[in-house]
Amino acid sequence: MSTVLLFGANGFLGRHVRAALAPHASLVCPGRADCDLLTTGVAPLTDLVRDVRPTVVVNCTGRLDGSAEQLLQAHALVTARLVDAVAHAAPGARLVRLGSAGEYGQVPVGRSVSESDPARPLGAYGLSHLTATRLMELATDRLDAVVLRVFNPVGPGLPATGVLGRVARLLADAMRSGAHRIEVGPLDAYRDFVDVRDVALAVRAAVLAPTLPRVVYNIGSGVAVPVREVVHALAAEAGFAGPVSETSPAPGAERSAGVPWIRADVTAARQDLGWSPMLDLAETVRAVWTEASDDLSLTSSKG
Repeated sequence: MSTVLLFGANGFLGRHVRAALAPHASLVCPGRADCDLLTTGVAPLTDLVRDVRPTVVVNCTGRLDGSAEQLLQAHALVTARLVDAVAHAAPGARLVRLGSAGEYGQVPVGRSVSESDPARPLGAYGLSHLTATRLMELATDRLDAVVLRVFNPVGPGLPATGVLGRVARLLADAMRSGAHRIEVGPLDAYRDFVDVRDVALAVRAAVLAPTLPRVVYNIGSGVAVPVREVVHALAAEAGFAGPVSETSPAPGAERSAGVPWIRADVTAARQDLGWSPMLDLAETVRAVWTEASDDLSLTSSKG
């Protein structure tokens, strides 16, 4: 059985990755108190890798907003430290990191984007991820490097930093207070929403594959959906009949500003990882609201 050193196991993506890997690997999941990748230097990180002796290291940590310095630290600097630590302490191990569709920037409307297309991020968020990806590509002579370029992950446990998570929170608040309308940012864009549980299965496939011919793999649904349509589906799932007003940009909107359309070409992941998205968006929306409504019921019972 593989030994996997998994960072970020308690986060939105990480907890689903941990659940997907648990039956197939021996997991070591240091929490932030044990090893904070933002502050831990290469030497102690190398010691940790040497002690664990993993066959695979998976990094599910990161941040969605912050200054350019904070984003570069969370993605590029952390990746640089992990590359050095794994290369020194476990050179035969595979290092898997979760990247972002934000690395691509603006792409042609109506066309799926593949790993061979130019990556031209429009802001610090995408640039920080792309810098980390380039570090992984440059490290292939030192270790087995894999980047899963995740598109728009949604599903159970979705934080309020993304549009669907924020809408779920607004809907729950409205139903708690009896409000008859909610206000969100513009919903004109088309996005490739992929269920976080499918993302976790892609990570599992990357962990268990004996060899992989590429460094970068797109992980998305392969379908571009109007954000407005998904938001209204979530409102319908919640039983909210009031208007959804599109007003000023929502927090975090700068991550994807200037990108009206994106859709993943997942051919490479299908061929090399044997992975394809399994869960449809209706099921994902249902899961998002089920968890949000559970939180609403818990809050109401406490009140």
